[in-house]
Amino acid sequence: MTKSTETIEEHTHKIVAPKGGIRSPFIFNSPHSGRDYPKPFVAASKLDATTLRRSEDTFVEELFAGVVELGAPLMHACFPRAYIDVNREAYELDPTMFDGRLPNFANTRSMRVAGGLGTIARIVADGTEIYSAPISVAEGLDRIERYYKPYHRTLSALIDQAHGHFGTAVLIDCHSMPSARVTQENRRRPDFVLGDRYGTSCASILTDVAQETLQRLGYTVARNKPYAGGFITETYGSPGNGLHSLQIEINRSLYMDELRFVRGGGFAWLVADITHLCRRLMAVSADALSPVQAAAE
Repeated sequence: MTKSTETIEEHTHKIVAPKGGIRSPFIFNSPHSGRDYPKPFVAASKLDATTLRRSEDTFVEELFAGVVELGAPLMHACFPRAYIDVNREAYELDPTMFDGRLPNFANTRSMRVAGGLGTIARIVADGTEIYSAPISVAEGLDRIERYYKPYHRTLSALIDQAHGHFGTAVLIDCHSMPSARVTQENRRRPDFVLGDRYGTSCASILTDVAQETLQRLGYTVARNKPYAGGFITETYGSPGNGLHSLQIEINRSLYMDELRFVRGGGFAWLVADITHLCRRLMAVSADALSPVQAAAE
Protein backbone atom coordinates (compact mmCIF):
# COMPACT_ATOMS: atom_id res chain seq x y z
CA MET A 1 0.00 0.00 0.00
CA THR A 2 1.34 3.42 -0.94
CA LYS A 3 0.73 6.67 0.93
CA SER A 4 -1.94 7.59 -1.59
CA THR A 5 -3.94 4.36 -1.25
CA GLU A 6 -5.71 2.43 1.46
CA THR A 7 -6.54 -1.25 1.59
CA ILE A 8 -9.58 -2.84 3.20
CA GLU A 9 -8.98 -6.53 3.82
CA GLU A 10 -11.62 -9.18 4.46
CA HIS A 11 -11.20 -12.95 4.46
CA THR A 12 -12.89 -13.09 1.06
CA HIS A 13 -11.48 -10.06 -0.69
CA LYS A 14 -9.43 -6.88 -0.64
CA ILE A 15 -10.37 -3.39 -1.79
CA VAL A 16 -7.62 -0.95 -2.68
CA ALA A 17 -8.95 2.60 -2.94
CA PRO A 18 -7.58 6.15 -3.24
CA LYS A 19 -6.79 7.41 0.25
CA GLY A 20 -8.32 10.81 -0.45
CA GLY A 21 -11.59 9.28 -1.59
CA ILE A 22 -13.02 7.75 -4.76
CA ARG A 23 -13.13 10.25 -7.61
CA SER A 24 -14.71 8.16 -10.35
CA PRO A 25 -17.86 6.11 -11.04
CA PHE A 26 -15.61 3.24 -12.19
CA ILE A 27 -15.10 0.10 -10.11
CA PHE A 28 -12.48 -2.46 -11.14
CA ASN A 29 -13.00 -6.06 -10.04
CA SER A 30 -10.78 -9.15 -10.33
CA PRO A 31 -12.86 -12.10 -9.10
CA HIS A 32 -10.54 -14.91 -10.22
CA SER A 33 -7.08 -13.75 -9.12
CA GLY A 34 -7.22 -15.16 -5.59
CA ARG A 35 -4.28 -17.33 -4.56
CA ASP A 36 -5.05 -18.26 -0.93
CA TYR A 37 -5.79 -21.99 -1.13
CA PRO A 38 -7.48 -23.38 2.02
CA LYS A 39 -5.53 -26.35 3.36
CA PRO A 40 -8.61 -28.62 3.70
CA PHE A 41 -9.45 -27.91 0.04
CA VAL A 42 -5.94 -28.83 -1.12
CA ALA A 43 -6.06 -31.96 1.01
CA ALA A 44 -9.41 -33.00 -0.50
CA SER A 45 -8.12 -32.54 -4.04
CA LYS A 46 -6.34 -35.22 -6.01
CA LEU A 47 -4.34 -32.54 -7.84
CA ASP A 48 -1.01 -31.02 -6.93
CA ALA A 49 -0.80 -27.33 -6.03
CA THR A 50 0.44 -26.29 -9.48
CA THR A 51 -2.36 -28.05 -11.35
CA LEU A 52 -4.97 -26.54 -9.02
CA ARG A 53 -3.79 -23.09 -10.10
CA ARG A 54 -4.72 -23.55 -13.77
CA SER A 55 -8.04 -21.78 -13.27
CA GLU A 56 -6.40 -18.70 -11.72
CA ASP A 57 -6.32 -15.25 -13.30
CA THR A 58 -2.82 -14.97 -11.89
CA PHE A 59 -1.52 -11.41 -11.25
CA VAL A 60 -4.55 -9.71 -12.84
CA GLU A 61 -5.08 -7.48 -9.81
CA GLU A 62 -1.48 -6.28 -10.24
CA LEU A 63 -2.04 -5.49 -13.91
CA PHE A 64 -4.89 -3.13 -12.98
CA ALA A 65 -3.23 -1.62 -9.90
CA GLY A 66 -2.76 1.74 -11.64
CA VAL A 67 -6.49 2.51 -11.53
CA VAL A 68 -6.29 3.42 -7.86
CA GLU A 69 -4.04 6.41 -8.58
CA LEU A 70 -6.59 7.40 -11.23
CA GLY A 71 -9.28 7.64 -8.56
CA ALA A 72 -11.08 4.28 -8.76
CA PRO A 73 -11.31 1.37 -6.31
CA LEU A 74 -9.87 -2.04 -7.19
CA MET A 75 -11.50 -5.09 -5.63
CA HIS A 76 -10.09 -8.59 -5.92
CA ALA A 77 -10.74 -12.02 -4.48
CA CYS A 78 -8.40 -13.67 -1.99
CA PHE A 79 -9.80 -17.20 -2.44
CA PRO A 80 -9.16 -19.17 -5.65
CA ARG A 81 -11.70 -19.71 -8.38
CA ALA A 82 -11.22 -23.49 -8.10
CA TYR A 83 -12.54 -23.28 -4.52
CA ILE A 84 -15.61 -21.17 -5.30
CA ASP A 85 -16.44 -19.07 -8.34
CA VAL A 86 -18.24 -15.77 -7.74
CA ASN A 87 -18.71 -15.30 -11.50
CA ARG A 88 -21.57 -17.79 -11.39
CA GLU A 89 -25.05 -17.82 -9.90
CA ALA A 90 -24.93 -18.53 -6.19
CA TYR A 91 -26.19 -22.09 -6.53
CA GLU A 92 -25.04 -23.41 -9.90
CA LEU A 93 -24.10 -26.80 -8.47
CA ASP A 94 -23.38 -30.21 -9.96
CA PRO A 95 -25.27 -32.87 -7.96
CA THR A 96 -22.77 -35.58 -8.94
CA MET A 97 -20.08 -33.78 -6.91
CA PHE A 98 -21.89 -33.95 -3.59
CA ASP A 99 -22.50 -36.59 -0.94
CA GLY A 100 -26.12 -35.77 -0.22
CA ARG A 101 -29.06 -34.00 -1.81
CA LEU A 102 -28.79 -30.39 -2.92
CA PRO A 103 -31.55 -27.88 -2.09
CA ASN A 104 -34.42 -27.81 -4.57
CA PHE A 105 -33.55 -24.23 -5.55
CA ALA A 106 -30.08 -25.19 -6.81
CA ASN A 107 -29.54 -24.72 -10.54
CA THR A 108 -28.21 -28.13 -11.52
CA ARG A 109 -28.83 -27.92 -15.26
CA SER A 110 -26.94 -24.86 -16.47
CA MET A 111 -24.42 -25.11 -19.29
CA ARG A 112 -21.68 -24.09 -16.86
CA VAL A 113 -22.58 -26.93 -14.51
CA ALA A 114 -22.60 -29.34 -17.45
CA GLY A 115 -19.12 -28.12 -18.38
CA GLY A 116 -17.80 -28.76 -14.88
CA LEU A 117 -17.39 -25.09 -14.03
CA GLY A 118 -20.28 -24.23 -11.75
CA THR A 119 -20.18 -22.20 -8.56
CA ILE A 120 -18.09 -24.99 -7.07
CA ALA A 121 -16.05 -26.32 -9.94
CA ARG A 122 -15.65 -30.01 -10.69
CA ILE A 123 -12.62 -29.41 -12.91
CA VAL A 124 -9.77 -26.94 -13.34
CA ALA A 125 -9.52 -24.97 -16.56
CA ASP A 126 -7.84 -27.72 -18.59
CA GLY A 127 -10.58 -30.24 -17.80
CA THR A 128 -8.80 -32.16 -15.02
CA GLU A 129 -11.05 -33.41 -12.21
CA ILE A 130 -10.38 -31.69 -8.87
CA TYR A 131 -11.79 -33.97 -6.18
CA SER A 132 -10.85 -37.50 -5.20
CA ALA A 133 -14.24 -38.07 -3.54
CA PRO A 134 -17.63 -36.31 -3.26
CA ILE A 135 -17.82 -33.36 -0.88
CA SER A 136 -20.64 -32.85 1.58
CA VAL A 137 -23.59 -30.63 0.73
CA ALA A 138 -22.98 -28.78 4.01
CA GLU A 139 -19.42 -27.96 2.91
CA GLY A 140 -20.63 -26.61 -0.45
CA LEU A 141 -23.35 -24.46 1.09
CA ASP A 142 -20.92 -23.18 3.71
CA ARG A 143 -18.54 -21.93 1.02
CA ILE A 144 -21.40 -20.01 -0.56
CA GLU A 145 -22.34 -18.39 2.75
CA ARG A 146 -18.77 -17.56 3.84
CA TYR A 147 -17.21 -16.55 0.53
CA TYR A 148 -19.68 -16.02 -2.30
CA LYS A 149 -22.32 -13.94 -0.54
CA PRO A 150 -19.94 -11.56 1.28
CA TYR A 151 -18.08 -10.94 -1.97
CA HIS A 152 -21.23 -9.96 -3.84
CA ARG A 153 -22.53 -7.85 -0.96
CA THR A 154 -19.34 -5.81 -1.08
CA LEU A 155 -19.32 -5.52 -4.86
CA SER A 156 -22.98 -4.48 -4.92
CA ALA A 157 -22.29 -1.86 -2.24
CA LEU A 158 -19.44 -0.35 -4.28
CA ILE A 159 -21.66 -0.14 -7.34
CA ASP A 160 -24.58 1.34 -5.39
CA GLN A 161 -22.31 3.96 -3.81
CA ALA A 162 -20.89 5.00 -7.18
CA HIS A 163 -24.34 5.13 -8.75
CA GLY A 164 -25.73 7.18 -5.90
CA HIS A 165 -22.84 9.66 -5.92
CA PHE A 166 -22.16 10.02 -9.65
CA GLY A 167 -25.52 9.11 -11.16
CA THR A 168 -23.87 6.23 -13.01
CA ALA A 169 -21.59 3.29 -12.23
CA VAL A 170 -19.18 1.38 -14.46
CA LEU A 171 -17.89 -2.04 -13.47
CA ILE A 172 -14.82 -3.28 -15.30
CA ASP A 173 -14.54 -7.01 -14.67
CA CYS A 174 -10.90 -8.02 -15.07
CA HIS A 175 -9.86 -11.49 -16.24
CA SER A 176 -7.15 -13.43 -18.02
CA MET A 177 -7.28 -16.31 -20.46
CA PRO A 178 -4.83 -19.07 -21.36
CA SER A 179 -2.96 -18.74 -24.62
CA ALA A 180 -3.41 -21.07 -27.58
CA ARG A 181 -0.18 -22.78 -26.53
CA VAL A 182 -1.79 -23.93 -23.29
CA THR A 183 -5.21 -24.73 -24.76
CA GLN A 184 -3.54 -26.47 -27.73
CA GLU A 185 -5.63 -24.56 -30.25
CA ASN A 186 -4.41 -24.27 -33.81
CA ARG A 187 -5.32 -20.60 -34.14
CA ARG A 188 -3.59 -17.88 -32.12
CA ARG A 189 -5.83 -16.26 -29.53
CA PRO A 190 -6.26 -12.46 -29.50
CA ASP A 191 -4.37 -10.39 -26.96
CA PHE A 192 -7.59 -9.04 -25.47
CA VAL A 193 -11.25 -10.06 -25.56
CA LEU A 194 -13.85 -7.44 -24.66
CA GLY A 195 -17.16 -8.82 -23.40
CA ASP A 196 -20.26 -6.65 -23.23
CA ARG A 197 -22.88 -9.38 -23.60
CA TYR A 198 -23.23 -8.46 -27.27
CA GLY A 199 -23.91 -4.81 -26.53
CA THR A 200 -26.37 -5.30 -23.67
CA SER A 201 -24.25 -4.81 -20.53
CA CYS A 202 -22.73 -1.36 -21.18
CA ALA A 203 -22.93 1.68 -23.41
CA SER A 204 -21.20 0.90 -26.71
CA ILE A 205 -18.85 3.87 -26.28
CA LEU A 206 -17.03 1.97 -23.51
CA THR A 207 -16.36 -1.08 -25.67
CA ASP A 208 -15.48 1.14 -28.63
CA VAL A 209 -12.98 3.19 -26.62
CA ALA A 210 -11.40 0.05 -25.17
CA GLN A 211 -11.02 -1.57 -28.58
CA GLU A 212 -9.66 1.54 -30.25
CA THR A 213 -7.18 2.22 -27.45
CA LEU A 214 -5.82 -1.32 -27.39
CA GLN A 215 -5.51 -1.52 -31.15
CA ARG A 216 -3.63 1.78 -31.24
CA LEU A 217 -1.24 0.25 -28.72
CA GLY A 218 -0.64 -2.62 -31.16
CA TYR A 219 -2.74 -5.36 -29.58
CA THR A 220 -5.16 -7.71 -31.31
CA VAL A 221 -8.69 -7.38 -29.94
CA ALA A 222 -11.86 -9.47 -30.24
CA ARG A 223 -15.36 -8.63 -29.05
CA ASN A 224 -17.53 -11.18 -27.26
CA LYS A 225 -15.83 -14.24 -28.77
CA PRO A 226 -14.92 -16.49 -27.13
CA TYR A 227 -15.90 -14.59 -23.97
CA ALA A 228 -18.99 -12.38 -23.95
CA GLY A 229 -18.98 -11.77 -20.21
CA GLY A 230 -20.11 -14.01 -17.37
CA PHE A 231 -22.56 -13.81 -14.51
CA ILE A 232 -21.03 -10.64 -13.06
CA THR A 233 -21.14 -8.75 -16.35
CA GLU A 234 -24.69 -9.84 -17.02
CA THR A 235 -25.96 -9.19 -13.50
CA TYR A 236 -24.47 -5.76 -12.86
CA GLY A 237 -24.80 -4.31 -16.34
CA SER A 238 -28.02 -2.38 -16.95
CA PRO A 239 -27.20 0.58 -19.23
CA GLY A 240 -30.78 1.84 -19.26
CA ASN A 241 -30.41 2.41 -15.52
CA GLY A 242 -26.97 4.00 -15.75
CA LEU A 243 -25.22 0.78 -14.72
CA HIS A 244 -22.50 -0.46 -17.06
CA SER A 245 -20.38 -3.60 -17.00
CA LEU A 246 -17.55 -4.54 -19.35
CA GLN A 247 -15.44 -7.68 -19.09
CA ILE A 248 -11.79 -7.54 -20.18
CA GLU A 249 -9.88 -10.77 -20.83
CA ILE A 250 -6.10 -10.61 -21.20
CA ASN A 251 -4.01 -13.28 -22.92
CA ARG A 252 -1.65 -14.63 -20.24
CA SER A 253 1.19 -15.10 -22.70
CA LEU A 254 1.53 -11.30 -22.76
CA TYR A 255 2.73 -11.09 -19.18
CA MET A 256 3.57 -14.42 -17.57
CA ASP A 257 5.02 -17.89 -17.90
CA GLU A 258 1.79 -19.86 -17.85
CA LEU A 259 3.41 -23.13 -16.77
CA ARG A 260 5.57 -21.77 -13.95
CA PHE A 261 3.20 -18.97 -12.76
CA VAL A 262 5.86 -16.26 -12.79
CA ARG A 263 5.77 -12.76 -14.26
CA GLY A 264 7.24 -12.40 -17.73
CA GLY A 265 9.55 -9.78 -19.16
CA GLY A 266 6.64 -7.77 -20.58
CA PHE A 267 4.84 -7.41 -17.26
CA ALA A 268 5.73 -3.80 -16.47
CA TRP A 269 5.08 -2.75 -20.07
CA LEU A 270 1.61 -4.30 -19.98
CA VAL A 271 0.82 -2.64 -16.63
CA ALA A 272 1.59 0.73 -18.23
CA ASP A 273 -0.60 -0.04 -21.25
CA ILE A 274 -3.51 -1.20 -19.11
CA THR A 275 -3.25 1.92 -16.98
CA HIS A 276 -3.40 3.97 -20.18
CA LEU A 277 -6.44 1.98 -21.31
CA CYS A 278 -8.19 2.60 -17.99
CA ARG A 279 -7.37 6.30 -18.13
CA ARG A 280 -9.04 6.49 -21.54
CA LEU A 281 -12.09 4.59 -20.33
CA MET A 282 -12.43 6.78 -17.25
CA ALA A 283 -12.32 9.87 -19.47
CA VAL A 284 -15.64 8.89 -21.11
CA SER A 285 -18.08 11.65 -20.22
CA ALA A 286 -20.79 11.07 -17.65
CA ASP A 287 -23.34 12.29 -20.19
CA ALA A 288 -22.48 9.38 -22.49
CA LEU A 289 -23.12 6.98 -19.62
CA SER A 290 -26.37 8.50 -18.40
CA PRO A 291 -29.49 6.30 -18.42
CA VAL A 292 -31.14 8.41 -21.13
CA GLN A 293 -28.15 8.24 -23.46
CA ALA A 294 -27.54 4.54 -22.82
CA ALA A 295 -31.19 3.73 -23.49
CA ALA A 296 -31.05 5.70 -26.74
CA GLU A 297 -28.26 3.46 -28.01
